[in-house]
Amino acid sequence: MAYPIKFALFQPQVGLTFSLLKERALAAEELGFHSIWFPDHMWVRGMPQMDYLECWTLMTAIAAVTHKLRVGALVLCNSFRNPAFLAKMASTLDQVSNGRLELGLGAGWMEEEYRAYGYQFGSDGVRADQLKEGVEIIKKMFTEEKPSYQGKYYTITDAYNNPKPVQKPHPPITIGAAAEKKMLKLVAQHADRWNCPGAVAHRLEQKWQVVVAHCQALGRDPATIEISEQIVAVLGKDQTDFEKKWPIAKQTLGRLADLDRTALRGDPESFIAGVKDKHRKGVTLFTMVFSDISQDDFLATLQLFAKEVMPAFQ
Repeated sequence: MAYPIKFALFQPQVGLTFSLLKERALAAEELGFHSIWFPDHMWVRGMPQMDYLECWTLMTAIAAVTHKLRVGALVLCNSFRNPAFLAKMASTLDQVSNGRLELGLGAGWMEEEYRAYGYQFGSDGVRADQLKEGVEIIKKMFTEEKPSYQGKYYTITDAYNNPKPVQKPHPPITIGAAAEKKMLKLVAQHADRWNCPGAVAHRLEQKWQVVVAHCQALGRDPATIEISEQIVAVLGKDQTDFEKKWPIAKQTLGRLADLDRTALRGDPESFIAGVKDKHRKGVTLFTMVFSDISQDDFLATLQLFAKEVMPAFQ
């Protein structure tokens, strides 16, 4: 299956007001971005005291003030919400947005956040198994009239979920994952899209081959899974402008990934070449956090991207 190249805004909400996030979402919609995605955390690691709006409430508010932009989370922590109730929430938001929900799911990872909010932090394997049960329940809630499920961690009995989502058979399910044995197998079992986390994006091709092997073992065509990548983007209007931005980006966003190996960067011509290189590796949805995220000229960077980069892929 061939997927078109799409550009999305990955917008961590750290230290930002709703009015500013709304302004950015409306700008992304006007400029032709496919979607906007928010992380699902209580705080940013290392700075728990900073303002940080809750993800699902924010998604709902942004969906209510936009008309075309798709809205998602990169990714929802399975541990934070009962999966049956999350399916109800997702069905409602898909109705509210007239079919614009992107459902991103993950197993959770920030242990100190779990502890602070009173969630039990199981082993990697336990959290992966919990996510598997959660995804299976969510899909049943989306598609079955009177779903029941008996798992080790979650159980539902005749759990009616009406109205169903607008999107059929259900909103696209993106699973963010890197662990090969359980998480990438879960991608092969249930994901419509795999999001490669930025921290392992330099190994995307290797990780994708693990997904392919799981698909082959399960009898699924891997071409039915779209590939997205979490990407730091550093765009300058020319080489001089880029060279000003690059060291700042490495200082502020370098904790997300090895930017020398994974970032999309440079002037528009170099940036376009970087997109083409990632596309050759299979990426079709580019979920980008721009390095100007905390700066006043953020909208100018979005406009530059829409004017100088997007047209090369239309």
